Amino acid sequence: MDDLLKVCAPPLQAKLRFGTLKRMLTAFADSLERARTRRLLGQMNEHQLSDLGISHADRLNELDKPFWR
Repeated sequence: MDDLLKVCAPPLQAKLRFGTLKRMLTAFADSLERARTRRLLGQMNEHQLSDLGISHADRLNELDKPFWR
C-alpha cells in the first residue's frame, strides 16, 4: 500500500498544482476582462447607455467597484 502512495503521490501533487495555477490564471484573466469592460463603460455617452438599458446611477455603481469584484 505504501508503494502505491509513493507512485501516485507525485502525479497527484502535480495535478493539484496545475489546478491551482489554472484557477489563478483564470481569475487574473477575469479581472482583466472586468477592468476592460468597465473602462469601455466609462467612455460611453448617455445615448449609448440608454441603448443598453443602463442608467447613469448603474454606470457609476459599476465604475466604483474594484477590478477584482
